[in-house]
Amino acid sequence: MNDLKQVQSLPEHTTQIINTDLITDYEVRAEDTACINESELQHPRWYNIKYLLAGILFGIVLVKSQVISWFRIQEMFRLQSFHMYVVIGTAVVTGMISVWLIKKLKLKTIHGEEIHFQRKKFNKGQIIGGLLFGFGWAMTGACPGPLFAQVGAGFTVISVVIVSAVAGTWTYGKLRDKLPH
Repeated sequence: MNDLKQVQSLPEHTTQIINTDLITDYEVRAEDTACINESELQHPRWYNIKYLLAGILFGIVLVKSQVISWFRIQEMFRLQSFHMYVVIGTAVVTGMISVWLIKKLKLKTIHGEEIHFQRKKFNKGQIIGGLLFGFGWAMTGACPGPLFAQVGAGFTVISVVIVSAVAGTWTYGKLRDKLPH
C-alpha cells in the first residue's frame, strides 16, 4: 500500500513504467470508483443504443417530475417547497434498497459479471466538493443529471453550464495528483 501512495505522487508517465514492476494496473485503478465495476467485455458500437434509450427515458422522467425546473430547484434551496426533497429522498431510498438487494442476492450484471462494492475513506475534500456542487446547483438551477434534459426541453442557456462542468472536470483531472485526497 505504501508503494501505491508513492506511485500516485509521481508524474503520469512515470507511474506507467513503475506500474509493471510494483503493482498491477487494477490495483491503481481500484482507487478510482469509476473503474471498480468496469466491464471487461467488448461489444460492438451499436450496442450502446441501449444507453441512449435509457438516457432518453431518464430525461423524460426528469421533465415529467419537474426536476429540471429552475423554479422547483430555487423553491428547494429557499425551503419553500417539499417537492424536490421528496424526489431526491425517493431516489436515495431506491438506491439503498437496490444496493441491499444486489449484495443480499449476489446479483450480477446483465452480462453475468460480478458487482463489487468498495468502501471509500471519508476525507475533507468530500465536504469541500459537496459545498461547491451545492453552490453551483443553487446558482445555475441545474445539477449534472438534468443538464441535457434541460437543453432538450429548450433551455439552451444551460449549454454554458455544460461547458463549465466539462471544463471543471477536465481541470480537476489535470490537477488531481496535486490535490489533497
